[in-house]
Amino acid sequence: MLRNYFSSCFTARRGLAGTLLLAVSFVATAPALAFDFNDVARKAKQLAATSYKEPQKNISKGLESLDYDQYRDIRYKRDSAYWRTAKLPFELTFFHQGRQFASAVKINEIAGNRARPIPFDARNFDYGKNKLSAQDLKQAGFAGFRVHYPINKTSYKDEVVVFLGASYLRAVAKEQIYGLSARGLAVDTALNSGEEFPRFVEFWIERPAANGKQLTIYALLDSRRVSGAYRFVVKPGEQTITEVKSQLYLRENVSKLGIAPLTSMYFFGENQRATSDDYRPEVHDSDGLSIQSGTGEWIWRPLVNPKRLLVTSYALSNPSGFGLMQRDQKQDNYEDLEARYEARPSAWVEPIGKWGSGRVELVQIPTPDELNDNIVSYWVPDQLPKPGMPINFDYRLSWHKGDKKLPPLSWVTQTRRGHGYLRKPDDSIALFVDFEGPIFKKLAKNAKVNMRISVDGNGEILESHVMRNEATGGYRAALRIKRVDDKKPVEMRGFLQTVNTTLSETWSYILPAE
Repeated sequence: MLRNYFSSCFTARRGLAGTLLLAVSFVATAPALAFDFNDVARKAKQLAATSYKEPQKNISKGLESLDYDQYRDIRYKRDSAYWRTAKLPFELTFFHQGRQFASAVKINEIAGNRARPIPFDARNFDYGKNKLSAQDLKQAGFAGFRVHYPINKTSYKDEVVVFLGASYLRAVAKEQIYGLSARGLAVDTALNSGEEFPRFVEFWIERPAANGKQLTIYALLDSRRVSGAYRFVVKPGEQTITEVKSQLYLRENVSKLGIAPLTSMYFFGENQRATSDDYRPEVHDSDGLSIQSGTGEWIWRPLVNPKRLLVTSYALSNPSGFGLMQRDQKQDNYEDLEARYEARPSAWVEPIGKWGSGRVELVQIPTPDELNDNIVSYWVPDQLPKPGMPINFDYRLSWHKGDKKLPPLSWVTQTRRGHGYLRKPDDSIALFVDFEGPIFKKLAKNAKVNMRISVDGNGEILESHVMRNEATGGYRAALRIKRVDDKKPVEMRGFLQTVNTTLSETWSYILPAE
């Protein structure tokens, strides 16, 4: 999956420009049709009723052979941004086909409730140092698009949302840079049979009002076994909210359908030190999975970079929400002035309506570096209808700073692994878990706080005690664990309490196999 998104643009040759002008003229005279979400849903249903057809590959050899830096050198001219001349609050810029983007994505505008294609025009791109001929660009099209809107200052339209590659999208809120991604759908993730990647094959974007503060985007998804219709209502700002409506259809049964998938990167952090000589204390886009169950329990699972594929899940009924979070927002915990991991967003999925029974699944994949996303989380429903029947899941996807979505009592701020000074070293594992939150302000200083901890059969609790953290006003739980079999992981769960009163979210941790 791409971890960088690019700007794009070009000055076309006279012969190519003439051909493109004819194409634009043809599109302008094509009949426009009335349009709404039901039209996309009908298209999805019709696709599911037919045999799957691989997307048509229309990319030239010249574009396909571009390396990473050469592709990045293709930039869309900001002066050519869609809706700029109309001085609308939102603008669109587009990604050019190249490298792995072998099939064009159709992009349409909805104006006056009628849809018209947005034509590809090579004159709107700057191709930088690339030497591409008119023949190389003859069949080229869009690979995706960006949405621009002013969230940091009124005089500049920031890039706030990107759709590029498969069903991936990214968004940022105020004062943030891109980090983790969302996807329209995940199919058979982490199964031996192999993952299927559905693809957004066509978009329809509503022309915003002159004073509009939200943008509506429709998308048609397709893959070998699934088709679907999506509506994204994007509301940028202090938090960028993406309201998602989806209707899916199966062509045939799938083993696992992942709803509202989030994809991120975790290389190392305070609970897992770097194995190389790296000056940075932490490197990650997200540091944990947060879950709010339908019963009100909050669960925090710190992320790890395992040595082998690690899949865990949480069985729930009608969850209130889940998300991959970047709680650590202190720059001196990363010390990377280029990547700026402290400015990466958290993403929270809040179901709209009842999702029934299922599980939040977390997939953690070994990675040797920070260049690849190795964390995936999504909702897996227990039951799916038969192929051809509609599957509806609606949710609110919010992009924000990590402190915008915290449990009401207290929460985990860090999990640290490792011993301090030991007079007699042993083979135990030490963990230190820090909690902070408003509940502690109500506690008497002499309150007896302990951690209710449990561990699976591959672990043994040797020591557990809780102490007040005078520096933060919170509490620290110190644990010493013995693993029975080093080749197997150890699951632990615990929360702070006093007498019979719960004081914190549930810390849910896994020690990967050595």
